[in-house]
Amino acid sequence: MFTNGKIHDVIVKNLTKFVDERGWLVELFREDEIPAEFMPVMSYISMTLPGIARGPHEHVDQADCFGFIGPSNFKVYLWDNRKASPTYMVRQVVFAGQDSPRVVVIPPGVVHAYRNVGGKDGMVVNLPNRLFAGKGRKEPVDEIRHEEDANSLFRLD
Repeated sequence: MFTNGKIHDVIVKNLTKFVDERGWLVELFREDEIPAEFMPVMSYISMTLPGIARGPHEHVDQADCFGFIGPSNFKVYLWDNRKASPTYMVRQVVFAGQDSPRVVVIPPGVVHAYRNVGGKDGMVVNLPNRLFAGKGRKEPVDEIRHEEDANSLFRLD
């Protein structure tokens, strides 16, 4: 059903770890490197256990800007569910984390999930361009969840 390829508007940016005797530092985003429509308005960090997946889900209006730095590795799954997109029905897989630090920017309408494929707990930073549940957490959450749907087209391997 889906074809494999790169999805239009998804940004995958390799990150550089600046290492010295104190440890390391990574720039996750810079205002001069991310299009205005994806500019973050909040951030959060999650920890995912080895072998565990989060998603698949999508957003109507929100873009996610995930930072995969480590200490584990992740397999990131993307499905273009935007009917007006030139890459509608394309599936893309990105490996990111300890061995390949990356930022992945996911526009609204692109279904996404990730699985911790490393052998240890893994942290992910997200810098979305919309506030979770709106100002004061008083609006509906912008999420369409597919992980509970037994007939979902969006399957992780």
